Amino acid sequence: MIRVDLSQEEIPTYWYNIVSDLPDLPPPIHPATKEPLGPEDFYPLFPKECVDQEFSKEKYIKIPEELREFYVRIGRPTPLYRAKRLEEYLGTPAKIYYKREDVTPTGSHKLNTALVQAFCAAREGLEYLTTETGAGQWGSALSYATSMMGLRALVFMVRISYQQKPYRKLVMKLYGADIVPSPSDRTEIGRKYLEQDPNHPGSLGIAISEAIETAMKDERAKYSLGSVLNHVLLHQTVIGLEAKKQMEIVGEKPDVLIGCVGGGSNFAGLTFPFIEEILRGKEEYKVIAVEPRASPSLTEGEYRYDFGDSAGVTPLIKMFTLGHDFVPPPIHAGGLRYHGAAPTVSLLKSKGVIKSVAYPQEEVFEAGRIFAMTEGLIPAPETTHAVKAAIDEALKAKEEGKEKVILFNFSGHGLLDLKGYEDVLGL
Repeated sequence: MIRVDLSQEEIPTYWYNIVSDLPDLPPPIHPATKEPLGPEDFYPLFPKECVDQEFSKEKYIKIPEELREFYVRIGRPTPLYRAKRLEEYLGTPAKIYYKREDVTPTGSHKLNTALVQAFCAAREGLEYLTTETGAGQWGSALSYATSMMGLRALVFMVRISYQQKPYRKLVMKLYGADIVPSPSDRTEIGRKYLEQDPNHPGSLGIAISEAIETAMKDERAKYSLGSVLNHVLLHQTVIGLEAKKQMEIVGEKPDVLIGCVGGGSNFAGLTFPFIEEILRGKEEYKVIAVEPRASPSLTEGEYRYDFGDSAGVTPLIKMFTLGHDFVPPPIHAGGLRYHGAAPTVSLLKSKGVIKSVAYPQEEVFEAGRIFAMTEGLIPAPETTHAVKAAIDEALKAKEEGKEKVILFNFSGHGLLDLKGYEDVLGL
């Protein structure tokens, strides 16, 4: 079976909240007092419903019916494919499956949470949401979602991505968003970095700081985040919940689960519903988080409390971090250029439940080229990291002569990222 589809009625009716199975998850703390923070501390920044989800200990959180209708509109349930041509090319006994999140209107998994956050903001009577974006996938998703919910989006886009990805800007503008290169002269934080370096390439941490500063100064707005926090990863679990049903249909149980990681949202979306079984002692899976070597927070970072942004205006969260003042080189996988990783993902790494690996840019783009030539799909630069890990696991299976089942998240397409392929591969 090459493709596995679910009916619209099989869209999940709930999100899986992994926090319920991680009672020792360290709480966010106040940077001055070092005291744990509660929902009331986050209400001024995020839509109230999102904050309530952030601190919820319920295992399953119901998806509003109105949102399930929007999930249908963006193409959910998304298909599961078997990469038979890639398997043949590699000569591996492994079976490789991938969950296609590239089929949404904006080309990635990000809409799964953008719609929820915009929905909650609209119900709260807000006028607009501020956010940051690296490669533009998240900015595109929030721009789409706010448009659908009758709101506006103000997007601070990491400057190097703003320069590298002009069509991402155009997508966001077509959905009515206001796009600002970060660091910018619109905020105190942005002006500080521009004074240090007028040609600063920017970072996700700086863009987060600018978006937060803007939201906190305007009662008509709240801030929206595309990864890292619990409620964001919660919304993405529709991916893994669907994938579990689809793997059951083909009668396969994955031995290896793979996703690329910047903050952790697409990785968590696929893997958390499977990791639930690990945490409850029901199954064993090899779970691999894949990073760029240029920003290897899980692989080389320290597990400690740190700020989620560069300016140090956020609460402290415990995560694997390279330091909030870390500025990564301007690689094309802009969505993975974050200094830290989600607290839940970080805790799982510290417990040894998941593993991480980091690859250089040249190797992942070559993996993307191989995938395009065999499966006919051009992966986003971020997604090529998962493709590379899937290829490596399939080749290990070939060396060992084992019939492994590999499942990875095809988190987004690269049709607006062709310049990266041209630059890195010299095409």
